[in-house]
This record gives sequence, C-alpha cells and structure tokens, in this order.
Amino acid sequence: MYNLARQLLFKFSPEVSHDLSLDLIGAGGRLGLNSLLCKAPASNPVTVMGLAFPNPVGLAAGLDKNGAAIDGLAQLGFGFVEIGTVTPRPQPGNPKPRIFRLPQAEAIINRMGFNNLGVDNLVSRVRAARYSGILGINIGKNFDTPVERAVDDYLICLDKVYAHASYVTVNVSSPNTPGLRSLQFGDSLKQLLAALRVRQAQLAQQYGKYVPLAIKIAPDMTDEETVLVAQALLESGMDAVIATNTTLSRVGVEGLAHGDEAGGLSGAPVREKSTHTVKVLSAELAGRLPIIAAGGITEGEHAAEKIAAGASLVQLYSGFIYKGPALIRQSVDAIAALRR
Repeated sequence: MYNLARQLLFKFSPEVSHDLSLDLIGAGGRLGLNSLLCKAPASNPVTVMGLAFPNPVGLAAGLDKNGAAIDGLAQLGFGFVEIGTVTPRPQPGNPKPRIFRLPQAEAIINRMGFNNLGVDNLVSRVRAARYSGILGINIGKNFDTPVERAVDDYLICLDKVYAHASYVTVNVSSPNTPGLRSLQFGDSLKQLLAALRVRQAQLAQQYGKYVPLAIKIAPDMTDEETVLVAQALLESGMDAVIATNTTLSRVGVEGLAHGDEAGGLSGAPVREKSTHTVKVLSAELAGRLPIIAAGGITEGEHAAEKIAAGASLVQLYSGFIYKGPALIRQSVDAIAALRR
C-alpha cells in the first residue's frame, strides 16, 4: 500500500510531496486512522536519558519542523518523535528548489535552511497535540544571527520549549546554515554547552522536572575531532549525543541526477560514515553518555547495526520516506533479535 502511495507522491516535486504527506499524516492522526493502517511494532521498551521509550526507533528531526503532525506520526509506531529544527523567529529558509531525490541511491539532498514558523508557533502546536509519549524538540539559530551570538538563540528556544519537551536536541551540525558547524569545535562548543547546562539547571528548578539535552553532530569530522567533541560533551554534563546529521560528502551519488546539488546528503550513502562516527563515539564515551544513531537506515538490519556499534536508540528519516511505516516495525524487530 505504501509503495503505491509513494509512486503517486513521487510524481510531485520533493517539497510538494513532503508537505502533502505531512498534511495526510496529520489528518490521519486527527481521525485516528494511522494506527489502523499500520501494524504496530512489538513492544521493546528501553530506558535512555532517564526516559522510558516503548521501543528504540524514533523519527528524526526535519520531517515535521513545526510540530504539525505529532499525533499522526506517533500513531505510525515510532517509539519517540523529534520535531524541529525550530528557531526563535520564523524564517523562510533557502530559495527553492531545495530538496532533491536520488532514488537510485535511496538518498536525498536538502538545503532547506531551517525553514520554520518559529518557536512560539511550534509550542502552540505541541500544546494542542494529544500525544503523551516521548517528544524531542530540536532547536537551532536563525540564519541572520551572528555565530558569536548563537548561544542567545539557543537559550531563547530552550526557555520556550523546556516545559513541553521530553528532551531537547541542540542542532550544531546542519550544513545549510552558514557558520553553524563551527559551533562543534573548541571554545565555541564549550561556551555553548556551558551556557546550556546552566540554563538547564535553572529551568529544572523552575519547572520541577529535568529535561535532558542532546547534541546533534555531523558525520564529516575526523576521528580526532569526534573524540574531542565526545570529551567536551562529558565535561559539560550533556545527556546524549545524536550521530549524525547529513553529510557534505558525495560518495555514493557520483554521476547521479542531482548528485552534485549543494546541501546535506542523507539516506543510504551516509550509512557507513554515520555508523563509523557512532563507533568512535562509543569507544570514547564507554557507556558514560548514550548515543542516538541516525543516518542511512533503510532496512531493519541497519538499525540493529547502529545498536551493535554502540547506540542506545535509532532515528529514521530518509529511509522512512523511501520505505514507509513498515521500516519502523522491521527496525524494532531487528533490534529485538539482536538483543535476544
């Protein structure tokens, strides 16, 4: 059934089909239809960051930037849903076209540029949602905020989403906002993490609940750089790391239509690079900080591969677009088989 729907949706431009799909998923959620159309995955509970997940397979940020279809997405069987990336002020993102399908490689290139309706809009949608499961909210900076003042944007977003999130993801790794990835390194990273940690403690006292902070990193660092990031996350007291965002590499899509478009590459070609980053992080963190793995999961066994590499949870995005809700159930089953 999904294959037929995908054939129809792929007749539209990628961004039109994305928006249409989200509208349909949202409508299905409001009517309670999505859970009837999808076979629910088996229960496979896991506790990570002090949170109880019904299964370890979640939706990565980027699909639902504004929290428009939270209930509908949750009904598809995800163990958790992450929305965003959201910025303090609304912004249109980069000029269109800005999403490109590479179906031969089960890949997508995007240069969206954090297009979203702003954090206040997202919070209003979260309040209206009926979903009571694990909700991650991914935060970023506005494109016109200077990098040296980026911490201000992250703190604005953290203040506004804290009470409504199960955990908050800090996106410092999108390749589509100028200068953003520089926040992953050296003093810039340490200063950002220190400010976030202080504000997290203040908000925990204010709201009487502790909301974990996860940092999402890129797959394009050297092993040495990844180790330094891992050390900074430990020293600053972060709660998790998400590995990884999209890649600037074009290995695996050479010569394909749209393969040379600017932006971040996701889907099958990023799988090995992302898994390698998970392995490097796992070796350095040695269980002291949980890893959430994302990148290139297009089959159930790829999800299990991420867990075997050291991850505690996995997230789907491009694979979900190509394979549909069945990939959620296949991933849950493959991880359960690995753990038996």
